[in-house]
Amino acid sequence: MKDAFLTYMQCELNSSANTIAAYRRDLDQWIEFATGGGRLEFTPQSYSVGDLRKWILSVARSGAGQTTVRRKVQTLRAFYRYLQRSGVVSQNPASELTLPRLAKPLPVFVRPEETNAVIDSRIDEDDYEAVRDRLIVTMLYTTGMRCSELTGLLDTAVDTRGGELKVLGKRNKERIIPFGAELAQMIDRYRQMRNELIAVRAPEFFLRVTGEPLYRKLVYNVVHGALGGTAHAARLSPHVLRHSFATDMLNNGAGLTAVQQLLGHSSLSTTQIYTHISYRDLQQNYQQAHPRATKKGG
Repeated sequence: MKDAFLTYMQCELNSSANTIAAYRRDLDQWIEFATGGGRLEFTPQSYSVGDLRKWILSVARSGAGQTTVRRKVQTLRAFYRYLQRSGVVSQNPASELTLPRLAKPLPVFVRPEETNAVIDSRIDEDDYEAVRDRLIVTMLYTTGMRCSELTGLLDTAVDTRGGELKVLGKRNKERIIPFGAELAQMIDRYRQMRNELIAVRAPEFFLRVTGEPLYRKLVYNVVHGALGGTAHAARLSPHVLRHSFATDMLNNGAGLTAVQQLLGHSSLSTTQIYTHISYRDLQQNYQQAHPRATKKGG
């Protein structure tokens, strides 16, 4: 049942590999809890909403964060919906589970001067990895791509003449992202070095010296290493550069709908959180710059 559900998620709903892996871990933990560590047979039709709540409570008491608890509830909901549609269960006990409410923190971003300092810094132009890594940081910041989109970007999807990238986003939704002359020049330089250095290559655009594509942790290390000595953001992940892209676009006059399309957000409300960042930035600038901002009344 579990494997059939995960296959359904992958083939029918186009769920990402990361989502499938998370659902698999959650279901393995639920099945272990429900069967007493494997001593009993797993019979999903025999469990009540009370049984599901006991597991969720045990997860919460183990120290798991609200985000983790919410995902496990969502896993149970999706799993039991599938079982109900498949006729395995007649009732869906997971439909009665409620999600813990999360306070939405504002996304972390890096200020333009900090990002520019990294992009404009001197590197060894004959060092393949140095050229590639600077391009990774630049592309993440100037296109707003997700880390998974960058590692999966195909060489054939990068068009420097037309100045556009074809990106495969969540649920295999394709979108086109434009870019400027500076990035095009950096791409051409990297591509030339890559083709001269690596004879046998994977179809992806960004490659290791072995000719194999990048992996997620490598990109995280590149971004953290590049921004670590310059930026003051608490978390220096690839997603921080995506947040920075959206924030800077809005601060410089881009329309909300345009930024939504560039980021590949399905909902405009997801993009709107960046307007709060922009407003907070305005508040901070006002407090720092206006001569009467800190004057007390009375």
